Amino acid sequence: MSKTSGTPAPTCPICGRPSAEETRPFCSRRCADVDLARWLGGVYRVETDERAEENFDG
Repeated sequence: MSKTSGTPAPTCPICGRPSAEETRPFCSRRCADVDLARWLGGVYRVETDERAEENFDG
């Protein structure tokens, strides 16, 4: 049975090339690392209504 469903192949969210199965949704390990660096650098953020805590010790 073939897998053709009429939908386009997923593309890498960083560079737009077709994604690779082993690094999905990215096309390569490099693009996955670029995405991780963006998260760690604060480029991507998840907005919340919670206030930032100054002291996490309770």
